[in-house]
Amino acid sequence: MKTERWTTSNKAVYNIGYHLIWCTKYRRKMLVDKVELRLKELLQSKAIELDLNLDTMEVMPDHVHLFVRAQPIHSPHYIVQQFKGYSSFMLREEFPKVKSGLPSLWTRSYYCESVGHISETTVRQYIEEQKTV
Repeated sequence: MKTERWTTSNKAVYNIGYHLIWCTKYRRKMLVDKVELRLKELLQSKAIELDLNLDTMEVMPDHVHLFVRAQPIHSPHYIVQQFKGYSSFMLREEFPKVKSGLPSLWTRSYYCESVGHISETTVRQYIEEQKTV
């Protein structure tokens, strides 16, 4: 887990975190035992490949929760697309039971919430007070 609040690059200083959730198709409880363990490995390796910090991960039998810290160049949609596409392809290749009876492993939808150090209320107040300073 990262202890510094900000990350820096040669062009930006940022603190971007996303809480991501997505479900299996038809909410089938397929993410158990060896499939769960392999999914965690796949998500971690994809995070390393994309240079993301996979801060927290929990795999439930029918859905996945991630807290990811990202660079400004990666949109949440791109991150989810990469995680879901790669993990679906690999798990369906390695585990025939994941492939049987399902047109795809994941639903098309996902949940995303941005997470940062400063609350929405604080940001609004800061912006509104700029003219008064």
